[in-house]
Amino acid sequence: MRNIVYSLACCLLAPLFTFARQTDPHAGTHPADPSAATRPEDPHTGTARHAARLSAAADTVYLLRPDRVFDGEQMHEGWQVLVHGQFIEAAGAAGSIKVPAGAVILDLKGATLLPGLIEGHSHLFLHPYNEVSWNDQVLKESRAERTARATTHARATLLAGFTTTRDLGTEGSMYDDVGLKTAIDKGVIPGPHILAATRAIVATGSYGPKELSYDVESPHGAAEADGIEGLTKEVRTQIGKGADLIKIYADYRWGPNGEAEPTFTIEEMEKVVEVAASSGRKVAVHTGTTEGMRRAIEAGVSTIEHGDGGTPELFAAMKAKGIALCPTLAAGDAIAQYNGWRKGIDPEPERIRRKRASFRQALASGVTICMGGDVGVYAHGDNAREMEMMADYGMIPLDVLKSATSVNADVFGIGNRVGRVKPGLLADLLVVDGDPSINISQVRKVRWVMKEGVFYRP
Repeated sequence: MRNIVYSLACCLLAPLFTFARQTDPHAGTHPADPSAATRPEDPHTGTARHAARLSAAADTVYLLRPDRVFDGEQMHEGWQVLVHGQFIEAAGAAGSIKVPAGAVILDLKGATLLPGLIEGHSHLFLHPYNEVSWNDQVLKESRAERTARATTHARATLLAGFTTTRDLGTEGSMYDDVGLKTAIDKGVIPGPHILAATRAIVATGSYGPKELSYDVESPHGAAEADGIEGLTKEVRTQIGKGADLIKIYADYRWGPNGEAEPTFTIEEMEKVVEVAASSGRKVAVHTGTTEGMRRAIEAGVSTIEHGDGGTPELFAAMKAKGIALCPTLAAGDAIAQYNGWRKGIDPEPERIRRKRASFRQALASGVTICMGGDVGVYAHGDNAREMEMMADYGMIPLDVLKSATSVNADVFGIGNRVGRVKPGLLADLLVVDGDPSINISQVRKVRWVMKEGVFYRP
């Protein structure tokens, strides 16, 4: 039935989602149906529909009564949360909250309420490589098609409980992530809050696609820039185009035999950090080599993505400088399976064993670990895959929940808006069955998602 609903929603195109303000279907009967005032007569009303919902939500008050609340840092039994319009107004033990007359009370028996999850490393303009290779997506799919796909990816992300995503590169779709973000913010389509990196920055000659003859100039999946002047101009160009952060590649597969080798010098990366910081922006760095990581750490970047070349010494240096690791466990796991590994049947490939060991070293070092899976390599909406792997690789479930909420929010500089169940923050909330602090896979058991006080149902 779920698949049928999804297919019908895609065919309708304009609404692309259903929503409800009625009480939770698992929670019994409640006296009012607050959705009635916000239901449009025309299912194709698009922006007008969303505007009506936001208008109706402005003065609506909900008292949410789950079995437990994860506030982004701790789990609390018997807590309640008061939502007024777009914001969280109060949170605390039953009886400690003054509930205004007319509030809609939602009893959420058997459920956990937590902050909307934050995806730390996504590519909304990519889809799984076992469907279409990365090269063919960049070379053969039009930007119109890729934007249409990104629209459905954004919806799937939101309905999976991820109300914010850090999108780290459009991979050939230029600045279309900024347009996608704007469409979501205007209510044209449903989706998470987006932190857009626009075009990742790479050293000339390092990135792909490279499958065509060297004398044919093909589209590239990122922006090429070199030297202090070239990098300064590219960073400023991206800021002007709407980038929320900057992403660069400290290394890539351009060695003599296709192995990963460093690209930018420390001085070049320091300039990127300096220029980005002058506008209040952070720098995320792709690096899979030990030397690439060393240079990125020396340059003072904000986050290191992948970090396959990590060592105890490098993780200690990251901790000392306040640089977070986004390990992207799920991407490597997915690619290994695309290449023929039968997970659970065959022995783990060497790359997977090294990743396990590296992740455990990172845990032992105390370095800040973000939750981000490089989703796009695998299916959007399957974002919880990374959380499950973090737990499988040795992180306790409560810490995984922290990484996907308060830790990501603080590292990405958005902790004053999202990432916690706290008065004054946006009412970006997720309700799941069971207790994900015991079994992390419970984050997949979504009852409903709330973004800025508006309900979305899978």
